Amino acid sequence: MLFESEVSYVAAENRSIDEQRPYVVLTPAQSFPPSSGGRSRKPRRRSSNTAVMPSLRTDGDDGTDKTLLEIGDDRTPDTLPLSFPRISCGGMQQSFDIVTINVAGLRFQTCLETLERFPDTLLGHPVKRQRHYNPHTGEYFFDRHRACFESILYIYQSDGQVKRAESVPIDIFIRELKFFEMGDDVLERFWISEGYEKPEEAPMPKTPWMRTIWELMEYPDSSVYARIMAFVSVFVIVISILFFCLETIPELKPDYNSTHTWEGEKIQKMDFSNAFFLVELGCISWFTIEFLLRFISSPSKAKFAKSFLNIIDFVAIAPFFVNLIWSDAGGSAMSFAVLRVLRLVRVFRIFKLSRHSVGLQILGKTFRASVQEFILLIFFMAIAMVLFASGVYFAEQGDPDTKFSSIPASFWYVIVTMTTVGYGDLVPIGVYGKIVGAMCSLIGVLTLALPVPIIVANFKHFYRQEARLASMTNTEEGETADNDSSSS
Repeated sequence: MLFESEVSYVAAENRSIDEQRPYVVLTPAQSFPPSSGGRSRKPRRRSSNTAVMPSLRTDGDDGTDKTLLEIGDDRTPDTLPLSFPRISCGGMQQSFDIVTINVAGLRFQTCLETLERFPDTLLGHPVKRQRHYNPHTGEYFFDRHRACFESILYIYQSDGQVKRAESVPIDIFIRELKFFEMGDDVLERFWISEGYEKPEEAPMPKTPWMRTIWELMEYPDSSVYARIMAFVSVFVIVISILFFCLETIPELKPDYNSTHTWEGEKIQKMDFSNAFFLVELGCISWFTIEFLLRFISSPSKAKFAKSFLNIIDFVAIAPFFVNLIWSDAGGSAMSFAVLRVLRLVRVFRIFKLSRHSVGLQILGKTFRASVQEFILLIFFMAIAMVLFASGVYFAEQGDPDTKFSSIPASFWYVIVTMTTVGYGDLVPIGVYGKIVGAMCSLIGVLTLALPVPIIVANFKHFYRQEARLASMTNTEEGETADNDSSSS
Protein backbone atom coordinates (compact mmCIF):
# COMPACT_ATOMS: atom_id res chain seq x y z
CA MET A 1 0.00 0.00 0.00
CA LEU A 2 1.09 3.59 -0.57
CA PHE A 3 2.36 5.76 2.24
CA GLU A 4 2.53 9.48 2.89
CA SER A 5 5.89 11.12 2.30
CA GLU A 6 7.44 14.49 1.94
CA VAL A 7 10.29 15.33 -0.43
CA SER A 8 12.97 17.87 0.21
CA TYR A 9 15.73 18.88 -2.15
CA VAL A 10 18.85 19.69 -0.20
CA ALA A 11 21.19 22.22 -1.79
CA ALA A 12 24.74 22.45 -0.58
CA GLU A 13 27.20 25.09 -1.73
CA ASN A 14 30.08 22.69 -2.36
CA ARG A 15 28.06 20.03 -4.19
CA SER A 16 27.28 19.95 -7.87
CA ILE A 17 23.73 19.82 -9.18
CA ASP A 18 24.03 16.15 -10.13
CA GLU A 19 25.05 15.25 -6.57
CA GLN A 20 21.96 16.84 -5.06
CA ARG A 21 19.64 13.91 -4.25
CA PRO A 22 16.12 14.04 -2.77
CA TYR A 23 15.28 12.61 0.61
CA VAL A 24 12.12 10.98 1.97
CA VAL A 25 10.78 11.73 5.44
CA LEU A 26 9.25 8.68 7.17
CA THR A 27 8.16 7.85 10.67
CA PRO A 28 9.72 4.75 12.28
CA ALA A 29 6.33 3.04 12.47
CA GLN A 30 5.89 3.15 8.70
CA SER A 31 7.42 0.52 6.47
CA PHE A 32 8.26 0.27 2.80
CA PRO A 33 6.11 -1.82 0.47
CA PRO A 34 7.83 -4.90 -0.90
CA SER A 35 9.66 -4.25 -4.12
CA SER A 36 8.95 -7.67 -5.66
CA GLY A 37 6.45 -9.27 -3.35
CA GLY A 38 6.98 -10.82 0.04
CA ARG A 39 6.89 -9.31 3.48
CA SER A 40 7.61 -5.69 4.17
CA ARG A 41 10.93 -4.48 5.48
CA LYS A 42 11.63 -1.95 8.17
CA PRO A 43 13.85 0.94 7.17
CA ARG A 44 17.53 0.24 7.64
CA ARG A 45 19.93 2.47 9.53
CA ARG A 46 20.96 5.53 7.59
CA SER A 47 24.31 5.34 5.81
CA SER A 48 27.13 7.50 7.07
CA ASN A 49 27.59 8.89 3.54
CA THR A 50 24.11 10.35 3.49
CA ALA A 51 24.26 14.17 3.77
CA VAL A 52 21.26 15.53 5.63
CA MET A 53 20.74 19.12 6.76
CA PRO A 54 19.92 19.29 10.50
CA SER A 55 17.07 21.71 9.86
CA LEU A 56 15.25 19.00 7.84
CA ARG A 57 14.66 16.80 10.90
CA THR A 58 11.21 17.44 12.35
CA ASP A 59 8.55 15.92 14.54
CA GLY A 60 5.45 14.34 13.10
CA ASP A 61 1.91 15.37 13.83
CA ASP A 62 1.56 12.45 16.25
CA GLY A 63 4.69 13.35 18.17
CA THR A 64 6.86 10.64 16.61
CA ASP A 65 10.32 11.42 15.31
CA LYS A 66 10.69 11.42 11.53
CA THR A 67 13.82 10.04 9.91
CA LEU A 68 15.38 11.24 6.66
CA LEU A 69 16.30 8.45 4.26
CA GLU A 70 18.16 8.79 1.02
CA ILE A 71 16.26 8.13 -2.19
CA GLY A 72 17.84 5.98 -4.84
CA ASP A 73 18.31 2.61 -3.10
CA ASP A 74 15.99 -0.38 -2.85
CA ARG A 75 14.03 1.20 -0.01
CA THR A 76 12.68 3.99 -2.19
CA PRO A 77 9.13 3.66 -3.52
CA ASP A 78 8.46 3.97 -7.21
CA THR A 79 6.18 7.00 -6.95
CA LEU A 80 7.13 10.27 -5.19
CA PRO A 81 5.11 13.46 -4.85
CA LEU A 82 6.81 16.55 -6.33
CA SER A 83 5.59 19.10 -3.78
CA PHE A 84 7.60 21.40 -1.52
CA PRO A 85 7.83 20.13 2.06
CA ARG A 86 6.54 21.77 5.17
CA ILE A 87 9.28 21.54 7.78
CA SER A 88 10.47 23.40 10.83
CA CYS A 89 12.43 26.55 9.98
CA GLY A 90 14.95 28.17 12.28
CA GLY A 91 14.50 25.64 15.06
CA MET A 92 10.79 26.40 15.50
CA GLN A 93 8.15 23.69 15.77
CA GLN A 94 5.78 25.48 13.39
CA SER A 95 6.01 24.29 9.79
CA PHE A 96 6.69 26.58 6.84
CA ASP A 97 6.66 26.35 3.06
CA ILE A 98 10.12 25.90 1.54
CA VAL A 99 11.02 27.91 -1.57
CA THR A 100 13.80 26.79 -3.90
CA ILE A 101 15.67 29.53 -5.77
CA ASN A 102 18.06 28.66 -8.58
CA VAL A 103 20.65 31.37 -9.26
CA ALA A 104 22.73 30.53 -12.34
CA GLY A 105 22.69 26.82 -11.45
CA LEU A 106 23.25 27.18 -7.70
CA ARG A 107 20.18 26.27 -5.64
CA PHE A 108 19.18 28.10 -2.48
CA GLN A 109 16.36 27.11 -0.13
CA THR A 110 14.62 29.32 2.37
CA CYS A 111 11.27 29.69 4.10
CA LEU A 112 8.50 31.53 2.32
CA GLU A 113 7.87 33.56 5.44
CA THR A 114 11.50 34.77 5.29
CA LEU A 115 10.95 36.28 1.85
CA GLU A 116 7.69 37.86 2.96
CA ARG A 117 9.57 40.04 5.45
CA PHE A 118 10.18 42.43 2.54
CA PRO A 119 6.88 42.25 0.63
CA ASP A 120 7.73 45.01 -1.86
CA THR A 121 10.85 43.31 -3.21
CA LEU A 122 11.12 40.99 -6.19
CA LEU A 123 11.34 37.84 -4.07
CA GLY A 124 8.89 39.01 -1.41
CA HIS A 125 6.05 40.00 -3.75
CA PRO A 126 4.09 36.96 -5.01
CA VAL A 127 3.21 38.47 -8.39
CA LYS A 128 6.73 39.70 -9.11
CA ARG A 129 8.25 36.42 -7.96
CA GLN A 130 5.88 34.31 -10.05
CA ARG A 131 7.30 35.70 -13.31
CA HIS A 132 10.52 33.80 -12.65
CA TYR A 133 8.90 30.49 -11.66
CA ASN A 134 9.80 27.36 -13.64
CA PRO A 135 6.94 24.82 -13.36
CA HIS A 136 9.06 21.98 -14.79
CA THR A 137 11.63 22.16 -11.98
CA GLY A 138 9.39 23.64 -9.30
CA GLU A 139 11.83 26.45 -8.54
CA TYR A 140 12.46 30.12 -9.24
CA PHE A 141 15.29 30.70 -11.70
CA PHE A 142 17.47 33.83 -11.93
CA ASP A 143 20.43 34.13 -14.27
CA ARG A 144 22.25 36.55 -11.96
CA HIS A 145 25.45 36.86 -9.92
CA ARG A 146 25.80 33.93 -7.51
CA ALA A 147 27.99 35.51 -4.85
CA CYS A 148 25.76 38.57 -4.69
CA PHE A 149 22.66 36.49 -4.07
CA GLU A 150 24.15 34.98 -0.92
CA SER A 151 24.33 38.47 0.56
CA ILE A 152 20.88 39.38 -0.76
CA LEU A 153 19.32 36.28 0.80
CA TYR A 154 21.03 37.18 4.07
CA ILE A 155 19.19 40.51 4.01
CA TYR A 156 15.90 38.60 4.23
CA GLN A 157 17.21 36.25 6.89
CA SER A 158 18.65 39.01 9.12
CA ASP A 159 15.77 41.50 8.79
CA GLY A 160 17.73 44.04 6.76
CA GLN A 161 21.41 43.65 7.63
CA VAL A 162 23.50 44.23 4.51
CA LYS A 163 26.87 42.50 4.25
CA ARG A 164 28.76 42.51 0.96
CA ALA A 165 31.32 39.82 0.22
CA GLU A 166 34.80 41.27 -0.30
CA SER A 167 35.12 39.43 -3.60
CA VAL A 168 32.08 41.22 -5.05
CA PRO A 169 32.69 44.67 -6.61
CA ILE A 170 30.52 47.49 -5.34
CA ASP A 171 29.00 48.37 -8.72
CA ILE A 172 27.91 44.76 -9.34
CA PHE A 173 26.42 44.47 -5.86
CA ILE A 174 24.44 47.69 -6.31
CA ARG A 175 23.16 46.47 -9.65
CA GLU A 176 21.95 43.23 -8.06
CA LEU A 177 20.27 45.11 -5.22
CA LYS A 178 18.37 47.18 -7.73
CA PHE A 179 17.45 44.14 -9.83
CA PHE A 180 15.88 42.38 -6.84
CA GLU A 181 14.16 45.69 -5.95
CA MET A 182 15.50 45.81 -2.41
CA GLY A 183 14.58 49.48 -2.07
CA ASP A 184 16.29 52.72 -1.10
CA ASP A 185 16.31 51.85 2.60
CA VAL A 186 18.42 48.74 2.02
CA LEU A 187 20.69 50.69 -0.34
CA GLU A 188 21.22 53.35 2.31
CA ARG A 189 22.04 50.66 4.89
CA PHE A 190 24.56 49.23 2.45
CA TRP A 191 26.41 52.54 2.14
CA ILE A 192 26.41 52.90 5.92
CA SER A 193 27.82 49.38 6.30
CA GLU A 194 30.56 50.31 3.82
CA GLY A 195 31.46 53.35 5.93
CA TYR A 196 30.06 56.04 3.63
CA GLU A 197 27.54 58.76 4.13
CA LYS A 198 24.30 58.89 2.23
CA PRO A 199 24.98 60.54 -1.15
CA GLU A 200 23.22 63.83 -1.60
CA GLU A 201 21.36 64.43 -4.81
CA ALA A 202 22.64 67.53 -6.56
CA PRO A 203 19.83 70.01 -7.33
CA MET A 204 19.22 70.76 -10.98
CA PRO A 205 17.63 73.82 -12.64
CA LYS A 206 13.97 73.44 -13.51
CA THR A 207 14.09 75.36 -16.78
CA PRO A 208 15.25 73.11 -19.68
CA TRP A 209 17.66 75.63 -21.21
CA MET A 210 19.16 76.46 -17.81
CA ARG A 211 19.53 72.74 -17.10
CA THR A 212 21.36 72.30 -20.41
CA ILE A 213 23.77 75.14 -19.64
CA TRP A 214 24.34 73.89 -16.08
CA GLU A 215 25.18 70.37 -17.27
CA LEU A 216 27.41 71.85 -19.97
CA MET A 217 29.43 73.87 -17.45
CA GLU A 218 29.38 71.63 -14.35
CA TYR A 219 29.28 68.04 -15.63
CA PRO A 220 32.01 67.38 -18.23
CA ASP A 221 30.97 63.73 -18.64
CA SER A 222 27.36 64.56 -19.49
CA SER A 223 27.97 65.08 -23.23
CA VAL A 224 30.60 65.59 -25.91
CA TYR A 225 30.06 69.36 -25.88
CA ALA A 226 30.61 69.42 -22.12
CA ARG A 227 33.94 67.63 -22.59
CA ILE A 228 34.96 70.18 -25.20
CA MET A 229 34.06 73.03 -22.84
CA ALA A 230 36.12 71.46 -20.06
CA PHE A 231 39.11 71.01 -22.38
CA VAL A 232 38.95 74.63 -23.57
CA SER A 233 38.64 75.87 -19.98
CA VAL A 234 41.72 73.92 -18.86
CA PHE A 235 43.65 75.17 -21.90
CA VAL A 236 42.80 78.80 -21.15
CA ILE A 237 43.78 78.39 -17.49
CA VAL A 238 47.16 76.93 -18.45
CA ILE A 239 47.80 79.71 -20.99
CA SER A 240 46.89 82.38 -18.43
CA ILE A 241 49.26 80.95 -15.80
CA LEU A 242 52.03 80.47 -18.37
CA PHE A 243 51.91 84.08 -19.58
CA PHE A 244 51.66 85.31 -15.99
CA CYS A 245 55.04 83.68 -15.35
CA LEU A 246 56.64 84.63 -18.69
CA GLU A 247 55.94 88.34 -18.38
CA THR A 248 58.26 88.52 -15.35
CA ILE A 249 61.32 87.40 -17.37
CA PRO A 250 63.51 90.49 -17.98
CA GLU A 251 64.22 89.56 -21.61
CA LEU A 252 60.50 89.21 -22.36
CA LYS A 253 59.32 92.27 -20.51
CA PRO A 254 57.90 94.76 -22.99
CA ASP A 255 59.08 98.35 -23.00
CA TYR A 256 56.03 100.10 -21.62
CA ASN A 257 55.32 103.45 -23.18
CA SER A 258 52.61 104.21 -20.70
CA THR A 259 53.47 103.40 -17.08
CA HIS A 260 53.16 104.70 -13.58
CA THR A 261 56.21 104.74 -11.34
CA TRP A 262 56.06 104.30 -7.61
CA GLU A 263 59.07 103.65 -5.38
CA GLY A 264 61.18 102.68 -8.39
CA GLU A 265 58.69 100.12 -9.74
CA LYS A 266 56.97 100.49 -13.08
CA ILE A 267 53.35 99.44 -13.22
CA GLN A 268 51.80 98.89 -16.61
CA LYS A 269 48.76 100.82 -17.74
CA MET A 270 46.25 99.33 -20.12
CA ASP A 271 48.07 99.01 -23.45
CA PHE A 272 46.17 97.28 -26.25
CA SER A 273 49.34 97.00 -28.34
CA ASN A 274 50.99 94.77 -25.73
CA ALA A 275 50.86 91.02 -26.53
CA PHE A 276 50.76 90.02 -22.87
CA PHE A 277 47.84 92.35 -22.29
CA LEU A 278 45.92 90.95 -25.26
CA VAL A 279 46.40 87.38 -24.02
CA GLU A 280 45.29 88.48 -20.57
CA LEU A 281 42.24 90.16 -22.07
CA GLY A 282 41.28 87.01 -23.98
CA CYS A 283 41.65 84.77 -20.93
CA ILE A 284 39.69 87.14 -18.71
CA SER A 285 36.92 87.33 -21.31
CA TRP A 286 36.60 83.54 -21.30
CA PHE A 287 36.65 83.36 -17.50
CA THR A 288 33.99 86.07 -17.27
CA ILE A 289 31.63 84.40 -19.73
CA GLU A 290 32.12 81.07 -18.00
CA PHE A 291 31.44 82.59 -14.57
CA LEU A 292 28.30 84.41 -15.72
CA LEU A 293 26.87 81.30 -17.40
CA ARG A 294 27.40 79.30 -14.23
CA PHE A 295 25.78 81.97 -12.10
CA ILE A 296 22.75 82.42 -14.37
CA SER A 297 22.05 78.69 -14.71
CA SER A 298 22.78 77.73 -11.09
CA PRO A 299 19.76 76.24 -9.27
CA SER A 300 20.69 78.03 -6.01
CA LYS A 301 22.32 81.44 -6.18
CA ALA A 302 23.11 81.47 -2.44
CA LYS A 303 24.82 78.09 -2.58
CA PHE A 304 26.68 79.21 -5.69
CA ALA A 305 28.05 82.28 -3.89
CA LYS A 306 29.27 80.16 -0.95
CA SER A 307 31.12 77.63 -3.09
CA PHE A 308 34.91 77.72 -2.71
CA LEU A 309 35.52 77.05 -6.41
CA ASN A 310 33.18 79.86 -7.43
CA ILE A 311 34.97 82.24 -5.06
CA ILE A 312 38.24 81.27 -6.76
CA ASP A 313 36.68 82.00 -10.15
CA PHE A 314 35.60 85.45 -8.97
CA VAL A 315 39.02 86.20 -7.48
CA ALA A 316 40.64 85.18 -10.78
CA ILE A 317 38.75 87.77 -12.83
CA ALA A 318 38.22 90.60 -10.32
CA PRO A 319 41.82 91.99 -10.39
CA PHE A 320 41.63 92.68 -14.11
CA PHE A 321 38.54 94.89 -13.85
CA VAL A 322 39.84 96.63 -10.72
CA ASN A 323 43.10 97.32 -12.55
CA LEU A 324 41.08 98.60 -15.49
CA ILE A 325 39.41 101.16 -13.22
CA TRP A 326 42.42 102.10 -11.10
CA SER A 327 44.99 102.34 -13.89
CA ASP A 328 43.92 105.90 -14.66
CA ALA A 329 43.41 106.91 -11.04
CA GLY A 330 46.73 108.75 -10.86
CA GLY A 331 49.94 108.05 -9.00
CA SER A 332 48.69 107.94 -5.43
CA ALA A 333 50.38 105.53 -3.06
CA MET A 334 47.07 103.82 -2.32
CA SER A 335 46.36 103.05 -5.97
CA PHE A 336 49.83 101.60 -6.53
CA ALA A 337 49.56 99.42 -3.42
CA VAL A 338 46.21 98.04 -4.56
CA LEU A 339 47.56 97.29 -8.03
CA ARG A 340 50.53 95.41 -6.61
CA VAL A 341 48.24 93.25 -4.48
CA LEU A 342 45.96 92.57 -7.44
CA ARG A 343 48.92 91.46 -9.54
CA LEU A 344 49.74 88.93 -6.83
CA VAL A 345 46.14 87.70 -6.66
CA ARG A 346 46.35 86.57 -10.28
CA VAL A 347 48.40 83.58 -9.18
CA PHE A 348 45.28 82.10 -7.56
CA ARG A 349 44.03 81.20 -11.02
CA ILE A 350 45.96 77.98 -10.69
CA PHE A 351 43.29 76.80 -8.24
CA LYS A 352 40.77 76.90 -11.09
CA LEU A 353 42.32 73.64 -12.23
CA SER A 354 40.81 71.94 -9.19
CA ARG A 355 37.38 72.23 -10.83
CA HIS A 356 38.57 69.84 -13.53
CA SER A 357 40.78 67.60 -11.36
CA VAL A 358 39.24 65.00 -9.05
CA GLY A 359 42.59 64.51 -7.31
CA LEU A 360 42.85 68.18 -6.33
CA GLN A 361 39.26 68.13 -5.08
CA ILE A 362 40.04 65.10 -2.90
CA LEU A 363 43.13 66.87 -1.57
CA GLY A 364 41.07 69.95 -0.71
CA LYS A 365 38.44 67.87 1.10
CA THR A 366 41.23 66.13 3.00
CA PHE A 367 42.68 69.43 4.19
CA ARG A 368 39.26 70.68 5.30
CA ALA A 369 38.56 67.45 7.18
CA SER A 370 41.98 67.58 8.85
CA VAL A 371 41.78 71.14 10.17
CA GLN A 372 41.84 70.02 13.81
CA GLU A 373 44.94 67.91 13.19
CA PHE A 374 46.69 70.84 11.52
CA ILE A 375 45.79 73.13 14.42
CA LEU A 376 47.17 70.55 16.86
CA LEU A 377 50.36 70.30 14.80
CA ILE A 378 50.82 74.07 14.77
CA PHE A 379 50.22 74.19 18.52
CA PHE A 380 52.92 71.57 19.16
CA MET A 381 55.30 73.31 16.78
CA ALA A 382 54.78 76.65 18.52
CA ILE A 383 55.55 75.15 21.94
CA ALA A 384 58.65 73.38 20.63
CA MET A 385 59.77 76.51 18.78
CA VAL A 386 59.75 78.60 21.95
CA LEU A 387 61.45 75.90 24.03
CA PHE A 388 64.26 75.05 21.62
CA ALA A 389 64.81 78.64 20.49
CA SER A 390 65.33 79.62 24.11
CA GLY A 391 67.57 76.62 24.71
CA VAL A 392 69.84 77.19 21.73
CA TYR A 393 70.05 80.92 22.44
CA PHE A 394 71.27 80.47 26.01
CA ALA A 395 73.48 77.52 25.04
CA GLU A 396 75.30 79.66 22.47
CA GLN A 397 75.70 82.77 24.61
CA GLY A 398 79.23 81.81 25.68
CA ASP A 399 80.54 81.74 22.09
CA PRO A 400 81.48 85.18 20.67
CA ASP A 401 80.99 84.02 17.04
CA THR A 402 77.41 82.87 17.54
CA LYS A 403 74.73 84.05 15.13
CA PHE A 404 71.88 83.47 17.57
CA SER A 405 71.50 87.10 18.60
CA SER A 406 68.06 86.72 20.21
CA ILE A 407 65.32 84.21 20.88
CA PRO A 408 63.10 85.49 18.02
CA ALA A 409 66.11 85.25 15.70
CA SER A 410 66.46 81.59 16.75
CA PHE A 411 62.90 80.77 15.66
CA TRP A 412 64.06 80.37 12.07
CA TYR A 413 66.70 77.81 13.05
CA VAL A 414 64.16 75.79 15.09
CA ILE A 415 61.61 75.74 12.25
CA VAL A 416 64.03 74.56 9.55
CA THR A 417 65.49 71.99 11.96
CA MET A 418 62.16 70.52 13.12
CA THR A 419 60.93 70.26 9.53
CA THR A 420 64.23 68.52 8.58
CA VAL A 421 65.01 71.20 5.97
CA GLY A 422 68.26 72.49 7.46
CA TYR A 423 69.39 75.41 5.29
CA GLY A 424 72.66 75.78 7.20
CA ASP A 425 72.57 79.57 7.47
CA LEU A 426 72.27 79.28 11.27
CA VAL A 427 74.14 76.47 13.02
CA PRO A 428 75.17 76.01 16.67
CA ILE A 429 78.90 76.07 17.34
CA GLY A 430 79.20 74.98 20.97
CA VAL A 431 78.66 71.48 22.35
CA TYR A 432 75.55 72.39 24.31
CA GLY A 433 74.08 74.15 21.31
CA LYS A 434 74.60 71.04 19.17
CA ILE A 435 72.90 68.88 21.82
CA VAL A 436 69.89 71.21 21.76
CA GLY A 437 69.89 71.07 17.95
CA ALA A 438 69.93 67.25 17.95
CA MET A 439 67.01 67.11 20.38
CA CYS A 440 65.19 69.68 18.27
CA SER A 441 65.51 67.56 15.12
CA LEU A 442 64.33 64.37 16.88
CA ILE A 443 61.31 66.07 18.47
CA GLY A 444 60.49 67.65 15.12
CA VAL A 445 60.37 64.28 13.35
CA LEU A 446 58.10 62.83 16.03
CA THR A 447 55.83 65.88 16.06
CA LEU A 448 55.37 65.88 12.29
CA ALA A 449 54.59 62.16 12.29
CA LEU A 450 51.71 62.44 14.78
CA PRO A 451 48.91 63.73 12.48
CA VAL A 452 50.07 61.92 9.35
CA PRO A 453 48.03 58.69 9.87
CA ILE A 454 44.82 60.68 10.44
CA ILE A 455 45.40 62.80 7.34
CA VAL A 456 46.12 59.70 5.26
CA ALA A 457 42.95 58.05 6.60
CA ASN A 458 40.90 61.09 5.59
CA PHE A 459 42.44 61.05 2.13
CA LYS A 460 41.63 57.35 1.70
CA HIS A 461 38.07 57.98 2.88
CA PHE A 462 37.41 60.70 0.31
CA TYR A 463 39.21 58.73 -2.39
CA ARG A 464 36.96 55.72 -1.80
CA GLN A 465 33.95 58.01 -1.75
CA GLU A 466 34.85 59.31 -5.20
CA ALA A 467 35.31 55.72 -6.36
CA ARG A 468 31.87 54.92 -4.98
CA LEU A 469 30.32 57.77 -6.96
CA ALA A 470 32.06 56.50 -10.06
CA SER A 471 30.70 53.01 -9.36
CA MET A 472 27.20 54.40 -8.99
CA THR A 473 27.55 56.21 -12.30
CA ASN A 474 28.75 53.05 -14.03
CA THR A 475 25.88 51.11 -12.48
CA GLU A 476 23.30 53.58 -13.73
CA GLU A 477 24.84 53.50 -17.20
CA GLY A 478 24.77 49.69 -17.14
CA GLU A 479 21.12 49.69 -16.11
CA THR A 480 20.30 52.10 -18.90
CA ALA A 481 22.06 49.84 -21.40
CA ASP A 482 20.21 46.79 -20.04
CA ASN A 483 16.88 48.56 -20.31
CA ASP A 484 17.62 49.66 -23.86
CA SER A 485 18.61 46.15 -24.90
CA SER A 486 15.55 44.60 -23.26
CA SER A 487 13.19 47.10 -24.85
CA SER A 488 14.71 46.52 -28.28
